[in-house]
Amino acid sequence: MNNTVVYNKVIWITGASGGIGEALANKLAAAGAILILSARRETELTRVRDSLVNAQQHLLLPLDITDTAAVAAALATIKQQIGRLDWLINNAGISQRSLIMDTTLETERKLFEVDYFAQINLTRQALPLLLADDGGKVVFVSSVAGLVGTQYRGSYSAAKAALHLWANSLRAELFDQGLQVATIFPGFVNTDVSRNALTGDGSALGKMDNAQANAMSADKFAEKAVKALTKDKNYIVIGGIKERLGAIVSRLSPNLLYKMVRNTKVR
Repeated sequence: MNNTVVYNKVIWITGASGGIGEALANKLAAAGAILILSARRETELTRVRDSLVNAQQHLLLPLDITDTAAVAAALATIKQQIGRLDWLINNAGISQRSLIMDTTLETERKLFEVDYFAQINLTRQALPLLLADDGGKVVFVSSVAGLVGTQYRGSYSAAKAALHLWANSLRAELFDQGLQVATIFPGFVNTDVSRNALTGDGSALGKMDNAQANAMSADKFAEKAVKALTKDKNYIVIGGIKERLGAIVSRLSPNLLYKMVRNTKVR
């Protein structure tokens, strides 16, 4: 990783209280970035901040990203206390573990609210600050599920796919203003994402999937992600062989992909 790319950059990470967000914070802080850490759990945010290199230079902004007024207030705080924003990493999100026939419309809407609408609203509100110094970088953490669509993740896959395509449009529209837009597509990563995933009635699954338990560590994921981001990659697939193969086949042979997905155990 080229540390000079992120040294002294102001980088805002949502969903920073654990998992991928915490691992990204560790890598970026070690490379000399100035971090803004957001999540709903202030106690966990404090724990993460205190574990970082140069802990006291990083700003804590507890935040529910679905609260539009709170997002506006957070941006006002960043502008007042720091005065600039170089990168925004949209990492906050929630997963799903329920079949389509078992999922209520209310649960579907909640998944889209967190994984799509909240992400694009926060990004849109942050754009003036990102563009103020001849452009910045926006990073969206989508999912391999958003490229292939799998069982038990119907609305999650759809929301992550929507985020990916919105990012493509954003990249095209603001390229001339210097904005870089990157989308990361994680496969299985060993975090609590499955414990917190929504079941059909909107309650949390409360346990870890086998695939999640045996997956790549969040630290290894973050290492690969930051390396790709510092090389200005904008389409970044990170996962095991099956996930990377699925991403490739999704672009080359949709019919083969559909057969692969049908025969893959994802739960």
